[in-house]
Amino acid sequence: MAPGVAWGEDRLVSPGMAAGSGLDNGEVRRAVDRISVLPVTPAVAVSGHLWLKLENLQPTGSFKVRGFLNAVRGLGRADLRAGIVTVSAGNAALAAAYVARMAGIGCTVVMFDSAPAAKRDGVRALGAEVLSWPRPRVLAWMAGRVWGGGLAAGVAAVLHAAGRAVEVVGVQSSGYPLWLRTFAEGAPPALVPDTIADGTTAPYELVMHDRLRTAIDRWIEVPEADLRAGVAELALRHKVVAEGAGALAYAAAVQLADQVPTVAVISGGNIDGARLAVLVSSGN
Repeated sequence: MAPGVAWGEDRLVSPGMAAGSGLDNGEVRRAVDRISVLPVTPAVAVSGHLWLKLENLQPTGSFKVRGFLNAVRGLGRADLRAGIVTVSAGNAALAAAYVARMAGIGCTVVMFDSAPAAKRDGVRALGAEVLSWPRPRVLAWMAGRVWGGGLAAGVAAVLHAAGRAVEVVGVQSSGYPLWLRTFAEGAPPALVPDTIADGTTAPYELVMHDRLRTAIDRWIEVPEADLRAGVAELALRHKVVAEGAGALAYAAAVQLADQVPTVAVISGGNIDGARLAVLVSSGN
């Protein structure tokens, strides 16, 4: 446990933060109102059928600030006094800390000790408490706490609520294809992450299984080498800085049928400078 934290781990729970699986168009509109102070990020056409939705341009460098602001603005005063907590490889941590500072409330973040130093430093700079633990300890603490979430499930829920006939494609790296193998094999495999897409290395969660099963129309696995090349290509060809997880959708777009209108969400741009330099200089 980090210095200065004197209370037990069981108190690291934010009331009112567990989201239900149901969503209707009214709730979508209320969420839009709650996050209206955030920038509307552009969707930039890079070919005749591919657009990049640049969520890396949000204040904290990823889409996750939207969800945290929506959640916090939906809390009552008692819950706000208790503060918020999240478990994160980095982007959710930055978003939670940013929103907590906006709201003037406390924030505690549990992070893998392997998380990029730049992300840990950024969270602390925003005033949040960081608990940096080994991955097994984080997973053991998370077990049974029902931590739901995820961009693909959220996008699908909104599209379904709006009655849109849009195919939602889930993407994972070959370095951690947890959900592809789970649905293909019928049970979650035992995997050790080996990917630069650290934002996608969350463990198996039954709540997410149920949401993804109904939300995602199909899955694409991107070879880790292609993902690394995709980060470099985004930077050099399109002038877009994306982290590993943020580049996954772009790297997968080449596997989609030509001329099918496709939006690849560039979900985050918080990449370590040294890693970006290596990827750009080497091409992989």
